[in-house]
Amino acid sequence: MKPLRSIALAAGLLLACASARAAQTNVAVAANFTDAAKEIAAAFKLKTGHEAVLSFGASGQFYTQITQGAPFQVLLSADDSRPKKLVEDGLALADSRFTYAIGKLVLWSKSPGLVTGEETLKVATFAKLSICNPAAAPYGLAAVETMKSLGLYDTLKPKLVEGATITQAYQFVETGNAEIGFVALSQLTGSEAGSRWVVPQALYNPIRQDAVLLKTGAGNEAARAFIAFLRGPEARAIIEKYGYVLDGQS
Repeated sequence: MKPLRSIALAAGLLLACASARAAQTNVAVAANFTDAAKEIAAAFKLKTGHEAVLSFGASGQFYTQITQGAPFQVLLSADDSRPKKLVEDGLALADSRFTYAIGKLVLWSKSPGLVTGEETLKVATFAKLSICNPAAAPYGLAAVETMKSLGLYDTLKPKLVEGATITQAYQFVETGNAEIGFVALSQLTGSEAGSRWVVPQALYNPIRQDAVLLKTGAGNEAARAFIAFLRGPEARAIIEKYGYVLDGQS
């Protein structure tokens, strides 16, 4: 019995040491990346023991909060401009910034057959079209760019229903408050319900989603580890699963 007790004791000590080394980081995450981030955080904790505490919202709002001292160590933005600006502001580490995903914009309805392509926007038989705030959320900006590329923005503007985040834009359609809306492809992962049109990339500027380590996280072991994990094969496989394109892919 003594060898078994010794083994159990040693295992317990190892677990205690691992727990003592585990750290925590606060990560600000663009709303479109919600489901993927949750899965990545779970895999990160399983592999490293560290915990990534996730907060979800609009990238523009996070930028403002960070400049005002919000306690985040990592930002996963829905664009590349705000992480770049944080570096320029002296609030983030330049060599940590990279594109973790490239998003895809989708026109979506819960009604089968309603969305057939750009023709749906031209005919515009719907009463309300949901988008997210183009000033704060890059997917909202991409939606506006798409409508302008098609020469339809002025016509469709009276029909727009604006959510603060891409999550709210999706919820407007999901709850029936808008018949149709511009959402992120990642939000439709695993479901074929309704009808959709994946907007051609030529109609809007690429949604390059950058991550950056904030200076408040420079000395945080979990924050540094999370950024490294996000670059690795496990996280990248999850990102692809949710319909994003990885940097360097076409």
